Amino acid sequence: MAHHKSAKKRIVLSAKQNLRNRKNRSKMNTAIKEVGQSDSKEAAVENLKKASSLLDKMTGKGLLHKKNAARKKSQLAKHVNSLN
Repeated sequence: MAHHKSAKKRIVLSAKQNLRNRKNRSKMNTAIKEVGQSDSKEAAVENLKKASSLLDKMTGKGLLHKKNAARKKSQLAKHVNSLN
């Protein structure tokens, strides 16, 4: 257990950040799955827009690396383009 006041604050802050990051990561993964499970191309394109926007937001928050987000968006776009 922490003995200093600042160390105790860091434990509380770390727990809050962990909770926020888990929530955002879950939201991001759900958006990605929705693109893959879309029935029609129109729905897939719409879900791709939402997922791309969300990936950019997560990149801005530091939850995801810029190149990792770019790779995910590229893979999703490739999937959507392969639909009829």
